[in-house]
Amino acid sequence: MPARIEDVAAHAGVSVKTVSRVLNGHASVRVKLRTRIEASIRELNYVPNASARSLAGNRSYLVALLYDNPSAGSSYIMELIVGVLQACKGTPYNAVLHPFDAAEDLAARIDGFVAQHRPDALVLVPPHANNAKLLQRLDELDIRYSTISSKLRESRIDIGFDERKAAAEIVSDLTSLGHRRIGHVAGLKGHGARTWRLGGYRDALRREGLAYDDTLVVDGDFTFASGVAAARVLLDRPDPPTAIFAANDDMACGVMREVYERGLAVPGDLSVCGFDDTPVSQLISPGLTTVRQPCREIGCLAVESVLQSIREPAMRKQARVPYQVHLRASTGAPRKP
Repeated sequence: MPARIEDVAAHAGVSVKTVSRVLNGHASVRVKLRTRIEASIRELNYVPNASARSLAGNRSYLVALLYDNPSAGSSYIMELIVGVLQACKGTPYNAVLHPFDAAEDLAARIDGFVAQHRPDALVLVPPHANNAKLLQRLDELDIRYSTISSKLRESRIDIGFDERKAAAEIVSDLTSLGHRRIGHVAGLKGHGARTWRLGGYRDALRREGLAYDDTLVVDGDFTFASGVAAARVLLDRPDPPTAIFAANDDMACGVMREVYERGLAVPGDLSVCGFDDTPVSQLISPGLTTVRQPCREIGCLAVESVLQSIREPAMRKQARVPYQVHLRASTGAPRKP
């Protein structure tokens, strides 16, 4: 027989009313007691009657993840989704996953989305996390939200990592190998990741005493195809770079594809590195030097934090999770003239 709320109360040694308070997110329950009750819920595999609880508590018990078109940076989005689903597991909440194209006026459409789905909270992924009008409208609607890697100070809860420092670190590895002409495939304009990763690229050059050359920076949009196109521009130069840092792994793979199409070798003729440490970075040959962005952890923490803010309305949180630089076989010393 499925576990009942009475079974959870008996297992945790508390009253049914206390279990109900935990399920409804009341802040009055002590943290230690809430943790014990949540452990009992998981152990007994208790599944609340969502419809009844929604009517009784005037809540939907839904948290919505709003992200851009998944065809761009799909591996990144999928990892975030896994983290969001992990965070909902063992709680009364379910996730609504909804893509909105960045070209859409989401600030104007959010009222309809909220009316249709009635989410208790939202998690916003760039570029939506950088939409000041959208954040203002959510504040007006009194909808709790957290952002992922937002560049806006308006966000009360933001989860990310130091992308600028990570980009500087991976470019510094290229300079330590002897590279002096380093190209960069930048991310989508208006995206926070573009700003921070380009900034880190420039920081590394500055520290090494290398002049910034804007002709070595080519725009991309985080897709494989844009990496191929950018590589063509950079490699067609009369003085092409000896290394290219792409703002994500998909574009880095596009760069490598163009290198191979020209009969060149990685890293013999060109060193290539990316960003995100998506699964493809370890599947291609040679393995891609990249930065591991802890997407699952970020997605999980973004949900946990926004649900906590429902219990604690005045809560503010700016969390930065650790990253790792993975040095693999796609980078090496430049070929001697």
